[in-house]
Amino acid sequence: MSRLSKRAQALKPSSTVAMNARALELRRQGVDVIALTAGEPDFDTPQHVKDAACRALAEGKTKYTPPAGIPELREALA
Repeated sequence: MSRLSKRAQALKPSSTVAMNARALELRRQGVDVIALTAGEPDFDTPQHVKDAACRALAEGKTKYTPPAGIPELREALA
């Protein structure tokens, strides 16, 4: 049996996650709630973004990027 360290045992649940769960529960009950907790948008990801993500996966772009970001993207943004 593994034991947790004292520091791990002292961790408290995330209040943001708890508030988000409460908002979701209220919504499920039919209450009109605007949740300002988890930073989740209330709209679907645009189709062109989904398509770009699928293309990137198909091209094997599944590894971590350099810490400063993808050079081509940085150049395009500059």
